Amino acid sequence: MTAVVRTEGLRKAFGPGGSRIEVLRGVALAVEPGELVAIAGHSGSGKSTLLHVLGGLMRPDDGRVELAGQNVYGLSELGRAQLRNRQVGFVFQFHHLLPEFSALENVALPALVAGQSPGAARARALELLTEMGLANRALHKPGELSGGEQQRVAVARALVNSPRVVLADEPSGNLDTGASQHLHALLEKLARERQVALVVATHSPTLARQAHRMLVLREGVLQPATEVEAWA
Repeated sequence: MTAVVRTEGLRKAFGPGGSRIEVLRGVALAVEPGELVAIAGHSGSGKSTLLHVLGGLMRPDDGRVELAGQNVYGLSELGRAQLRNRQVGFVFQFHHLLPEFSALENVALPALVAGQSPGAARARALELLTEMGLANRALHKPGELSGGEQQRVAVARALVNSPRVVLADEPSGNLDTGASQHLHALLEKLARERQVALVVATHSPTLARQAHRMLVLREGVLQPATEVEAWA
């Protein structure tokens, strides 16, 4: 099976001159369709940076990123934006829903940007919200939803354009135990049933245990890890 996410030799550093800190040091990663990969590491280890590089949001200093067979940083800025919209879904710790829009409108928005008609975008959004158990909350605004409901809306939004890759950055980090467990089960089901390549940066041992692979990012190096190593 061909990896839908593939990187080689990723390097990224921040800071001036001789005091630059290298947070990614030759990172190599391949993720297959339907695979859930958890990336552990302490705060500041570079997990978010890695996801931003994978998703075409932050150019690496060196190395190559391929998504769905395309060289991400060989594309123009417009080309990368189109690739992100059509092939990549993002889920963040803080859902980043637009507060003035309903759940339905938030989910439909990426589909509208991709060129779908308003009717088709709304129908697709309602289908996903129904799948998330939120059909009766579709017309509520984010401020009228619980934290777990808001994050499920964010997952639906990530899926609306049927991406091949979903990148999730601490998706349950702001949720209570019950909502976290619900979200973790949803993400595992997403990878398995939709054959999406799912990469999750997490501090949650519970979520990491549900992954097909657990990796740890330590001192800029991404490597396989046992549970004990990941949380050390």
